[in-house]
Amino acid sequence: MSLKSEVDIRGVSIRFGSVKVLEQLDLKIAPSEFLVLLGPSGCGKSTLLNAIAGLIDVSDGEIHIGGRNVTWDEPKDRGIAMVFQSYALYPRMSVRKNLSFGLEVAGTPRAEIDQRVGEAAAMLRLTELLDRKPAALSGGQRQRVAIGRALVRKAGVYLFDEPLSNLDAQLRAELRVEIKRLHARLGATMIYVTHDQIEALTLADRIAVMQGGVIQQLDTPRKIYREPVNRFVASFVGSPAMNFLPGRLESGEEPVFVTGEHRLEISDYAFLGAPKTCSATLGIRPEHVRAGATAGPGAITATVEMVEPMGADTLVWCRLANGTPVSLRHEADARLAPGDTLPVSFPADAISLFDDATGNRL
Repeated sequence: MSLKSEVDIRGVSIRFGSVKVLEQLDLKIAPSEFLVLLGPSGCGKSTLLNAIAGLIDVSDGEIHIGGRNVTWDEPKDRGIAMVFQSYALYPRMSVRKNLSFGLEVAGTPRAEIDQRVGEAAAMLRLTELLDRKPAALSGGQRQRVAIGRALVRKAGVYLFDEPLSNLDAQLRAELRVEIKRLHARLGATMIYVTHDQIEALTLADRIAVMQGGVIQQLDTPRKIYREPVNRFVASFVGSPAMNFLPGRLESGEEPVFVTGEHRLEISDYAFLGAPKTCSATLGIRPEHVRAGATAGPGAITATVEMVEPMGADTLVWCRLANGTPVSLRHEADARLAPGDTLPVSFPADAISLFDDATGNRL
């Protein structure tokens, strides 16, 4: 099977008794694509991944891999390789044996096994560790062995189920780079499950943001970050979280957003449809809030509550006069303290507006 297999999920439903986990889900993953399934715990992302792997039976629908219906095929017959959250290495076997064992069981010729193990070890910087046992490896090295064990299979699709969640922040960052390089080098189809938005935004060609077994938005990282389709996606993606200002949209000759005593001109906002008068929420990310000298005319006064130096910049937590909290990113050497006042503004080309009745983007 090609290392660039397409995955086509058609109307898949998964139920455990009376509990519906996925319902009529459709998703097509292109050959060579790196797709990330992102969402909170219990949203169905790992269930979907396990269904693709053949570890969970579907209640309805079909799963096609590489143009072949594999809905009822055994995992070993699907042309997939999987990397789990736990390393699941054989503790008494060396790294070399952990990498080669599956191929030996499958009856792969010794020369080919040695070639594949050597290639995977070189790619993942494991060559000097091949004779060590897992106990003598760090967490990051163990996870690289787990990835290598999947890699030697030369599968059509690689599945990753939160592979970095057990590692510390520095190791996660290092292995993110390793996985991104691996995908660029192999050009393989990869499906990656995580609840970590940084992993999703940095790794993915496209992200499927899930909630309650439903894909809320399927798009590029940039599109999901800048133009979330609903308030859930807006609130889930981004750190610190997007600011939300309650108010009302008034559609006149020029649309205006009213929050408290302030009327914000939003003529530069790209509405999905015709502007309408309704109860709405304005969303803006902390890095897009203009503050201080850059706020410009018509700025709103905010009171500083907390200042967090972040190294490259400073995160400032404020509150507007009507009690609405607002966080913003300021320059690294910002001289601000709790109790200070700060003019802030919200540029229309950087905001998102959500209909309070539906939660959808306006």
